[in-house]
This record gives sequence, C-alpha cells and structure tokens, in this order.
Amino acid sequence: MKNLFKPIYLYIISCICLFCIHCTGQQKRKSPSPAGYDLNKPVKYNMPDALTEISGIAFNQGDPNVLYAEQDEEGVLFYFKPGSNNLKTIRFAGHGDYEDVAISNQQVVMLRSDGKLYTFPLTGLKNSEVDAVKQKDLLPGGEYEGLYGDNDGSIYALCKHCSIEKTSKTTTIFTLKLAADGTLSDAGQNTIDVKKIEQLLGAKKIAFHPSALAKNPKTGEWYILSSVNKLLVIAGSNWDVKTVYRLDPAIFGQPEGIAFDRDGNLYISNEGDQLRPGNVLKFMLKK
Repeated sequence: MKNLFKPIYLYIISCICLFCIHCTGQQKRKSPSPAGYDLNKPVKYNMPDALTEISGIAFNQGDPNVLYAEQDEEGVLFYFKPGSNNLKTIRFAGHGDYEDVAISNQQVVMLRSDGKLYTFPLTGLKNSEVDAVKQKDLLPGGEYEGLYGDNDGSIYALCKHCSIEKTSKTTTIFTLKLAADGTLSDAGQNTIDVKKIEQLLGAKKIAFHPSALAKNPKTGEWYILSSVNKLLVIAGSNWDVKTVYRLDPAIFGQPEGIAFDRDGNLYISNEGDQLRPGNVLKFMLKK
C-alpha cells in the first residue's frame, strides 16, 4: 500500500508546486506603461472625506506645490499640497455636476457636465467665495468630463457624448481661447479616431467615453483618460492616436482626472465610494 500511494502523493505535490509557480508568475506580471512611467508603482495620496468624489485635477503652470481639484456635486474648488490634508476651498457656484478644472492665464475655468463653463481669477482664492462668470453656448449640447488649460491661454474641452457626433467612431475636442479678463471664445475643434483605438486594442468595437485629458510637458503628447473603458490613450500633438494602455482596475478604481507637473510627473485622480477613499496617484518620471 505504501508504494501504491507514493506516485499519487508525488503527483499531488507536483500539481501544488505548478499552481504556486503559476500564481507567483501572475503576481509578478505587470501592466504595460508609457515610456518614462511605471503605472504599477504609484505614490498614493488618499483624499479626505470632502474629496471622496474627486474628479478633475490641475496645476497652475505645472507648479507641483498646489493641486487644484473639484468634486462633482458642489460648485467648490479645492486646492492643497499633494499629500496634505489641509484643504483650502472657494465656492464659485451652487450645486451641480462639475467634472473638471483648468488653470490658464491666471484664470480658473470650471467645466459642468452639460458643457457650461465658469471662470474666475486666481486672485479670488484669497476669499471664501467668488462670483464666477458663467459662460454658456460655447459648446454644443452633450455630456462633458474633460478640460485642460495650456499656458498659452488655449482651453481644450473633451466631449463624452456630443449632439454633433453622428458616429461613435470619433470623439470631439473643442478648443477655446481664454482672454486675460476670463472670457472665452471659440477657436476650432479636432477629433480622435476611435477606430484607431479599436485597432490598437484588437477590439472589433468599443464605446469610447473619455473622462479627462492633459498634455505631457516633456513630449507634447496628449494623455487621454477613459474611466469607463479603463484606458489611457496617448495621441500626438495633432491628436493622432499612437498607443493605448489598459489600466489595472485594482490600481485605478475610477480614474476621473489627469495632470502633469512641470517636471513631467504624472498624476491621476480616482473617485472613491463608501468603501474606499478618493485618491490621487503620482507616477514619477523616470530620469
């Protein structure tokens, strides 16, 4: 009987070893990352309760000492040093679904999900409230989540669902020009080719719903985030899609905001829920 059970015993041990090796391999497997970054190793900043539903984030001229953020229920802008729980706030409007923030020309631009835009000067931050200028009818009807402000006064609004889009194969980016007094004017539009994203993913069809965008100051490339699709799309300066990366949902719970500091470090904000806090993940640029 002893000799009969020995082969079975060895077989079981071999199976257990193979299973453990497989698990170890799975644990060590990393998701691909853009050049210069490791999306598997963030520095994590958990947000206080007031920013559980953190959405958009931005820096002023890439200054890493102050991060500007908003949550999507109140017309309040938060600003703080990453890693600090000392939040400062300014109210610019009432209750609403606010999705993103941009800083340019010493002006703050806030995006509401219906495409309405609010502007006020950075000097207003010395107060607890400010009378923001509501600017409507600049963007066509639809749902918007992404906003980015360049240092030259260009503001880019990213459409999630737009009335002018007759096909799901393109996503529109609207360019606005921000004057020194905070007024905005139309400056054209561009499109992202969703078919190219599908090709790079090897997918027959995807419903692409972008949630944020930012320009990499070191490469000039556009980093476009999609929370629903758990994707990071990288496009050239003319919006041609170059690469697509799938985001690990264990790291990126609900990625809603993206920004770069002037040193090229990448920041992605994730909305939280009742079980987990909102957070901002920092990915250091590898020298």
